[in-house]
Amino acid sequence: MRPEVLEAMLPYFGERGYNASSIHAEGRAARAALDDARDTVARLLGAKRKEIVFTAGGSEADATALAGVARRNAGRGRHIVSTVIEHHAVLHALGALRDEGFEITLLPVSARGEVSPAAFAAALRPDTILASVMYANNEIGTVAPIAELAAVARERGVLFHTDAVQAPGYLPIGVGPLGVDLLSISAHKFYGPKGVGALYVRDGIALEPLIRGGSQEFGRRAGTENVPGIVGMARALELVLTGWEARAAETALLRDRLEAALVAGIAGLVVNGAGAPRLANNLSIAIPGIDSEQLLVRLDLEGVAVSAGSACASGAMEISHIVEAIGLPPSLAGGVLRLSLGRATDERAVARVAELLPRLVAEMLAI
Repeated sequence: MRPEVLEAMLPYFGERGYNASSIHAEGRAARAALDDARDTVARLLGAKRKEIVFTAGGSEADATALAGVARRNAGRGRHIVSTVIEHHAVLHALGALRDEGFEITLLPVSARGEVSPAAFAAALRPDTILASVMYANNEIGTVAPIAELAAVARERGVLFHTDAVQAPGYLPIGVGPLGVDLLSISAHKFYGPKGVGALYVRDGIALEPLIRGGSQEFGRRAGTENVPGIVGMARALELVLTGWEARAAETALLRDRLEAALVAGIAGLVVNGAGAPRLANNLSIAIPGIDSEQLLVRLDLEGVAVSAGSACASGAMEISHIVEAIGLPPSLAGGVLRLSLGRATDERAVARVAELLPRLVAEMLAI
């Protein structure tokens, strides 16, 4: 979390830490902070303030979008379209809807992790009520043509949601140009606090709330608002979107430098998603003959933090559904690493990993 974000949050843990639903003066002050944060997030997304629903993170935002729209529109149709490389927050929510009687179509992707707009259009049916396609993949970084897909959905009368959790700071997130009806973000992905997110819901779309109780969030998400977290998210989003294009370009240059060094230094290395539009901060590689768990341990001992894929699924250390979806052969699928770059990544860090990783791989292959 950025220090400026923590600074903005601290008063709302202490002397200003009142319930924003209370009508006394202290509660009204907390409500004013909440309203200011909502205005900031709405402005940065190009939305209206009432189109922003605060949640406990990206997973809840995704689940609210999918279940909320599906249940409210079940009388109009029970078919939903998505892709095989969505985050588990989407896939598991769709699985629960399947158990309720909804029909789910999961589109395949190319070997580079790309969604075909033609296949997407062909999958839409008269009874399709919702489509959900991830903006940028959390493991391999591939970016989907969201504006194009959303336009197709809109022409067919299908509501369109995108999990945009990976996007802020690296991709345009204005809901107008994207043309989406619903969009999810999560604060910790742009140096904000963990445990807070937001869902954009286009004006006029009705949702069945996942959490019932009070009338918070315009009746769409009950529960006492997390004022410090929401204040922190608004500040973090404001900071990450200031000059984001230049910063993303700089990050992409570092990523490309690291990628080129690793391709040159490790025989047979494959860059997942190579040739497709990718997030500037993401480098997913597959190394033949290597067990990624053992390599992770060696890197960790050297003070280098990487992952074998999604941190949300890393405890199992099994081949991810995304690796399976892009069709990596068994000789490569067990050796996948995801290297993430960010604000703290500099040329020295890139140079160190560019030297260290090939050496560790060579040592492992020599055993």
